[in-house]
Amino acid sequence: MAKSPAAASITTEQDVRDKLVPVVLGGDILGYSYVREFHRVYGITSILLATADVKAASSSRFCDYRVVEGVDQESSLISYLMELGEQLAAQGKVGILVGSGDWYARIFSQNKETLEQLFVVPYIDFDLLDDITQKERFYALCEELGMDYPATWRFGCAERDESFDASSFAYPLIAKPSNSARYHYAEFPGKKKIFEVETPEELDRIYTNLVASSYDRELIIQDFIPGEDDGIHSVTTFSDDEGNLRVSCMGQVVLQDHAPSAIGNPVVIRSKRVESVIEQAARFLKHVGYHGFANFDVKYDPRDGSYRFFEVNTRPGRNTFYVSLAGVPFVKLFVEDYVLGHEIPEQRADQDFLYACVPPLVVRRTVRDETLRDEVLAGYESGLAQFPLFYEADSLQHWFWAEITYHNQIRKFKRYVWDTGGKQADFD
Repeated sequence: MAKSPAAASITTEQDVRDKLVPVVLGGDILGYSYVREFHRVYGITSILLATADVKAASSSRFCDYRVVEGVDQESSLISYLMELGEQLAAQGKVGILVGSGDWYARIFSQNKETLEQLFVVPYIDFDLLDDITQKERFYALCEELGMDYPATWRFGCAERDESFDASSFAYPLIAKPSNSARYHYAEFPGKKKIFEVETPEELDRIYTNLVASSYDRELIIQDFIPGEDDGIHSVTTFSDDEGNLRVSCMGQVVLQDHAPSAIGNPVVIRSKRVESVIEQAARFLKHVGYHGFANFDVKYDPRDGSYRFFEVNTRPGRNTFYVSLAGVPFVKLFVEDYVLGHEIPEQRADQDFLYACVPPLVVRRTVRDETLRDEVLAGYESGLAQFPLFYEADSLQHWFWAEITYHNQIRKFKRYVWDTGGKQADFD
């Protein structure tokens, strides 16, 4: 139990309904997932802060959507939040801060002591966050704890590493920044979230661009684990203030987004639980004393049957709505633990689910495994497939924008997958 001091006046679920105000940062799918779930579970309206008007979220009648200049800059964001916190307190309300990206998690954690004067801040302390989100540190912990992870090499980007030799690696391989928060600010030609690299020349170009940019941490180079999108698995956990796993959920990614700026974001996930993977995640959480939501990216390696851990996200992942689909309303864990101070019972979120952000046409045309394709399409036909933006209680205007967002995926897959013969398009 870890009740936040800011929530001292909230002792019952009725108090939650009367006094709690979710303050959501980011207008993406996770941002709206917070909005819909806080309304569905508690009947409350959220304040959502964003840098632009994202109609699929701003059209909701269950959030006070605010486009705030400078909300993506730390000093402006903290200033705005403290003023907002004072306004809520004057109304007898208490805000709970939840964000939809690594950057927001980092800012909330880094400024936790200040923000906790007025808000419930359900994020780990910054020292721990900064430690385990450095990919080199994460892999060192995997080694120590006997968790499988890909073969990995690291090269500093503050200045060119003399030992870097692109011709010394076997291709294909994966290249990505070690610190996604620092990478957020870097600008260079061909920037992507993750790079699938086919040649030494391509890797050398990526590294040269990183060194010339503002990014000053490490470039991670990893063995490419063969397989389609369906080899990727997502593990979401919630642990108590002693690092004990209380809630666990796992799914198999069927498809990822293939647009360059969004590659790596799952758009279809189906329920699949592998107990050995959950056990490894639990061992990690206990070892570091992790409290709250975490999300692990894992990939099945067909060469030896292992499941290899790629990283830990110190927040609910973009697709955490699948935990609700699996039987445990994810926002309730925030409220029960951080707001009401209740002990979370140990439970498995393991009901069958199909989290689907694309129309069935995309699955039909893109998924190569015939058995998997047929099983997923059957989920659409039976009504199992659920898109987080489709919330029956919301307005007709919201449904209009949700439909547009949903069907725009067809255009994206046509451009980045179907028109390229199934190969990830390169639009550098």
